[in-house]
Amino acid sequence: MELAFINRNGIVPFYYQIQQQLYERIRLGELKPGDALPSEHEISTRLGVSRMTARLAVKSLCELGIVYSKQGKGSFVSGLKLEKNFRQVLSFTEEMALSGRQARSRILGFETIPAEAEVAQALGIKRQESVVRLRRLRIADSVPMGIESSYLPDRLCPGLKDTFDPRTSLYKALSDHYGIQMAIADEVIESGLAEAEEARLLRIRRGSPVFSFTRTSYVQQGRAVEYVKSTYRGDRYRIVNRLVRLKHEFIERDVKNG
Repeated sequence: MELAFINRNGIVPFYYQIQQQLYERIRLGELKPGDALPSEHEISTRLGVSRMTARLAVKSLCELGIVYSKQGKGSFVSGLKLEKNFRQVLSFTEEMALSGRQARSRILGFETIPAEAEVAQALGIKRQESVVRLRRLRIADSVPMGIESSYLPDRLCPGLKDTFDPRTSLYKALSDHYGIQMAIADEVIESGLAEAEEARLLRIRRGSPVFSFTRTSYVQQGRAVEYVKSTYRGDRYRIVNRLVRLKHEFIERDVKNG
């Protein structure tokens, strides 16, 4: 892999220039997940920089989660992190399609069960009412990304368990066959550490960082139709959101009225 020259007359630090060159090659697919990065010695020799500068460049990519290091073996590409966007109600299949990745699912469970208290409260139904639970391992380009458990009131989608192929998009099936279109969702995110089963399914070490999501989705009329509990790999996702600052006069007015 060729590295461009270093601009020695500018104000951008050398390590950052190297980091950006490596990042661009990963983004363009010239370096793919699992590929080894040039060693610190190779980088320093090719670009005429110190080993410390080369080390800082690689370390900064590790801190971004794009690269990981193996002691005594070097540094390897882990892939760019996917963005979890809170501004849109998207299924996993839709998120992967937007990022140019191939989504598929491994079925961990598909059954009708009585609603427990947490599920019943989220869906606004009686405890023990029948719900369909669909548990899937979500995979993108052969990499396990997350574990999702979806709960839906059985009375809203009768026959779903008998007619739906759980390897396909649930949201599309709900829209096509039941006229259910998700419009609004409340989602809560917490950080945590992977437990034994999660680590095994996601192919990560036990105790690795993970994101835990709980989401309640509603149709336009405000009825809750889905409750989801999921665990996603912390090394493969980052959370993005857009915050908007109110105009000063609105803030001042609200303070006075409060």
